[in-house]
Amino acid sequence: MHCLKPRNIALIDVNNFYVSCERVFNPKLINKPIVVLSNNDGCAVARSNEVKALGVGMGAPWFKFKDLAKQHGIIAYSSNYALYADMSNRVMSILRQFSPDQEIYSIDESFLDLTTFRSRDLIAYGQKMRKRILRWTGLPVCVGIGSTKTLAKLANHCAKKRTQFNSVCNFNTMHEIELNEILSEIAVGEVWGVGRKLAPKLNALGIHTVLDLKQADPEQLRQQFSVVMEKTIRELNGTVCIEMEEIAPPKKQILSSRSFGHPVRDYQSLAESITLYMSRAAEKLRKQQSYAGSVYVYIRTSPFREQDTFYSNGMTIPISSPTNDTMQLVNVALWILKRIYKPSFDYAKAGVMLGELVPAQGVQSDLFSMGQTSPKSANLMLAMDAINKKMGKESIKLASEGFTRTWKMKQENKSPAYTTNWEELIRVVR
Repeated sequence: MHCLKPRNIALIDVNNFYVSCERVFNPKLINKPIVVLSNNDGCAVARSNEVKALGVGMGAPWFKFKDLAKQHGIIAYSSNYALYADMSNRVMSILRQFSPDQEIYSIDESFLDLTTFRSRDLIAYGQKMRKRILRWTGLPVCVGIGSTKTLAKLANHCAKKRTQFNSVCNFNTMHEIELNEILSEIAVGEVWGVGRKLAPKLNALGIHTVLDLKQADPEQLRQQFSVVMEKTIRELNGTVCIEMEEIAPPKKQILSSRSFGHPVRDYQSLAESITLYMSRAAEKLRKQQSYAGSVYVYIRTSPFREQDTFYSNGMTIPISSPTNDTMQLVNVALWILKRIYKPSFDYAKAGVMLGELVPAQGVQSDLFSMGQTSPKSANLMLAMDAINKKMGKESIKLASEGFTRTWKMKQENKSPAYTTNWEELIRVVR
């Protein structure tokens, strides 16, 4: 197994990201019980500490704890994707100022390689990161530092849960005895890559804490689980097996789908939704400089409405000449929709997926295909993306996306797009 020398890897994580974003622009929400809901205001995807204390679990359906919300004054917000994405970009941009070696792991987490900063006091450096992010964005973060990515994740867990670290924990400054004592107090389920699914299986083998896993035989557990488990154990012992990915690899598939705000029956509404989803998928396709070789479209009714007949169907069509042209991809998607659509059904969800992705440099043209991406088409897509980036999403769009969108996702309690929409900027009234 190829393993690398130990480093100083930092994981920076925004505390309760969605809730914190809402509180930045509405300070009245601080110390109030807040929950952020999923698509169509369905389930809890983020909970403030006050809500967690009331026993509301992650993924709890909103309709089940509405009475509890009224009783305790829980404030519910719809997911504000534009706000969260913009705030995330701001945090990641700030972190790039602290190290040129960055891996954006998720919307609220980022790894930094600080190995070349050995002469610095990394705890003080982590505090500097925290203060700058808090001052420039209002978001609170925790910093965990370890010799591997797995240990950095655990250090971040300690920074968040243990007040003595003041939100910055550096495992690399600890003696092995001190570190092992801390690891002996952390449940094995907190290890990156273990989680709730594997924890019971490890418990059955007598492995209950992180220290237990660290001291386990990596070869033996590889046979019982996988090579990933072996890498995890070696990383817990300070040997780097999971390298930094400064540039995220291109996606092999691009999926775009949503549940509708209410049941949809007519073909026109489905066509509008499919056009919108394909337009978003095509934009992502061009962003990673890829072309699609196949299009998949699916529609389905709700599996939870037992009084209705369930219907679900999907179809994949290969494209003879790969393309990233929105109009061409939409034409294929709507062709599929006409063949899988059946009237008299109340559809609850639809989606598209682009497959057989190839890099733009590797596209092989087809001499006999009439649907190839021409220079004129490429320039049109380039102009459309540039205008939408500068002027806001959907400033230019296909007419078949529709304008009223009665089928759109339910977001009854969405906060304003404070940072991405001129009309929704905060106004200071004297």
